[in-house]
Amino acid sequence: MSEFIDAFVNGGRPVEETEWDSFWERLRSGKPVPGEAAAVLAGLSARRPEAATLSALLASLDMERRLEEAGPFPDTVNIVGTGGGPRTFNVSVAAALVAAATGVRVLKTGSRAYTSGVGSVDLLGFLGIPLTTSHAQTREFLDRHGVAFPGGFVFPTELALLARSVYPLDMRTVGRFVSRVGPLLAAVPTTAQVTGVSEPALADLLLHAARRSGRALWLCSNDLGVDELLSFRTNTVRGTGGNTYDLDGGALGLTPGSLDDLRPVEGREAVARDFVRLLGGGRSRVATETVCLNAAALARANGQPGSWPDLVDIAADAVYSGAAVRLLHELRETTGTRSGPPPVPEVAS
Repeated sequence: MSEFIDAFVNGGRPVEETEWDSFWERLRSGKPVPGEAAAVLAGLSARRPEAATLSALLASLDMERRLEEAGPFPDTVNIVGTGGGPRTFNVSVAAALVAAATGVRVLKTGSRAYTSGVGSVDLLGFLGIPLTTSHAQTREFLDRHGVAFPGGFVFPTELALLARSVYPLDMRTVGRFVSRVGPLLAAVPTTAQVTGVSEPALADLLLHAARRSGRALWLCSNDLGVDELLSFRTNTVRGTGGNTYDLDGGALGLTPGSLDDLRPVEGREAVARDFVRLLGGGRSRVATETVCLNAAALARANGQPGSWPDLVDIAADAVYSGAAVRLLHELRETTGTRSGPPPVPEVAS
């Protein structure tokens, strides 16, 4: 066990799959070595592991088997970020709804807030949009609405064991690495995945692991450290196929702006109302264009033809026509109740 911990704290060698297996078995037994889980998480967060260590971790979590058991989600793209970076409103949830309103089949995996004030799961709760509870229900939502938000069932149960083992320490503090590699931990066998990376240096590690699993992954990063594409900045897009290119919003004819245009609001009701206003194009033009650029990335990753400007325009039509807000209301109606979440404005005429 001391060699296992030493590999995380001091580095120098990759951690093998058998070592991960033994670690999970100790956690499952309910009698983990005191402090071991916290040391592993802290070591992973403080010192980025080797690619072989991450690949061994994924193998120990039976990612390939879990993906196979889930069955394919054909012609579907997942959007999920690594978290971290400057705080913004939830661009990825908005992009998922906008892209789905254009006809792209979209999954949005995510979690509660780690580094941001409001995570995707928090936001969906504020809005009254349900999480799916099984792969069968996820397919049903995709077929009926074109979009689905899978719940925690897609993630390995070992993550819950980790959280319990380190309590009362906060997973948001000692488990930062889990958040960063979270996009690879969900068993959602989509055609492609678009992932924003707040730490560009993490891209090589994620790409290596994705290639080994055979997953088609597109990583997006920028110099401001936002884990989304920015309409007012030059973004770098990297794919598991080896292609890398810059995506400059200015070159696409998008509006100059700054992070102030993406600043989040505070408070449950304010967040819900601001999000619906955003979906209907009621925020700044820069905010709308950033959402539409990310929606265009989902369309492109899923094989939809058209240039970047054309795909952004298609996404903008879904915003300004009210289609994205109508989809949000359609999803809210599936809960069968209006109690709980704050009221959401109807589509403006």
